Amino acid sequence: MFLVILGFVPSLVWLAFYIKKDLRPEPKYLISKTFLMGIIMAPLAVAAQWIFRDMAISLVPGYDLQSSVVFFLWAALVEEVVKFLVVRFVVLHNSEFDEPLDAMVYMISAALGFAAVENILILFQAAPHGTEAAIQIWLLRFVGATLLHAVASATVGYLLALSWFYNRHSGKLIALGLAMATIMHLIFNVILLAGNGKPEGFLYSTIFLIFMAGIVAVLFVKLKKRELLGPRYA
Repeated sequence: MFLVILGFVPSLVWLAFYIKKDLRPEPKYLISKTFLMGIIMAPLAVAAQWIFRDMAISLVPGYDLQSSVVFFLWAALVEEVVKFLVVRFVVLHNSEFDEPLDAMVYMISAALGFAAVENILILFQAAPHGTEAAIQIWLLRFVGATLLHAVASATVGYLLALSWFYNRHSGKLIALGLAMATIMHLIFNVILLAGNGKPEGFLYSTIFLIFMAGIVAVLFVKLKKRELLGPRYA
């Protein structure tokens, strides 16, 4: 039970951080529902990754797929699409979804629910190696993978928010957002993979993540300003 609670902490901390950026906070019940659906949908992404892995192994026996860029690309794409689908079906047509900035807030909520599941699973895997190992991984995921999920999905949220203004191009904007988030996700994982567990890998991935988090902060500000413009554009 302790590991489950510990797995939720990074997600809840980052969720509280980003919610405070909303000028007009969203209803707690809808934030909670989106977060919960992110948790519920996480196994769908895991299943899709396993199916892809098993198919690839059967086609190319002996190939180390899980250490390949191809697998990381597929995993990143699946995760970003699943998180978007949570918002698509839970929030997008809700009357509370009434401001462009809401898109970023709800995408982050779904992402952090998703990340909580990953955190819990990885903590249970690390626990047999001792408390110190589990805490180290928890800290790395707090400032690493958990924030990555929030930042990547916030990028999708920003492009989704732009479709509020340019609704004729909503499909293209969402596709672009998913592509950008997938590439961001992939780059982070490839940096870690190339680092092979060395401190340099964690350092470079953290620098990359801080840079992307800074961009997301700028996007939040831009959306706040655009909301003042009011009308949508064709």
